[in-house]
Amino acid sequence: MHIVFAELLELDRAAVQHSLDLLTPVTTADLTRPTPCEGWTLGDLIAHMTAQHHGFAAAATGHGADPASWRVQPHGPEPVTAYRKAADEVLAAFPAAEHIPFANPEFGAGTFPATLGVGFHLVDYLVHSWDVAISLNVPFHPGDTLVAAALPIALAVPDGDQRLSPTYPFRPAIPGFTDAAPFDQLLAALGRNP
Repeated sequence: MHIVFAELLELDRAAVQHSLDLLTPVTTADLTRPTPCEGWTLGDLIAHMTAQHHGFAAAATGHGADPASWRVQPHGPEPVTAYRKAADEVLAAFPAAEHIPFANPEFGAGTFPATLGVGFHLVDYLVHSWDVAISLNVPFHPGDTLVAAALPIALAVPDGDQRLSPTYPFRPAIPGFTDAAPFDQLLAALGRNP
């Protein structure tokens, strides 16, 4: 599936908006809820998602190779507000980044095209929105268009021993979902059990 950069930006914006919609009603009491991310509370997940927005924004300006750009900070008293600011930052940075080579230390040295970088961000926020929805025990329906754009990216992520590393962003793929609904295929490909 070929997507032009402007269309990809709109899809990514929609994925981030899903996450904002899910997180807006979160209260302090919700921050200790467990998530599908092993060992993470919802507060931990929000802190991670905030850091990823900062990292991708740095990558969009040519500074993604600096690990400090991706460093997770403990969530403060208003983690959803911090998350919203980080989301605004990355969504503002992406439109000017079409020709910037993206770096992300989580994927090793080197860079990749901006289209792939924004595609990774799209996948990340679809999956993390699902994580948030599961944590809050609310429905999550990303829509066919978002899933159709994200699925080929998720399926292209190599599934090797590197996924066993605690620092790798995805766990090993879960077998048995080849014929499942597309979003379930996406989740399973990245180590989430639909």
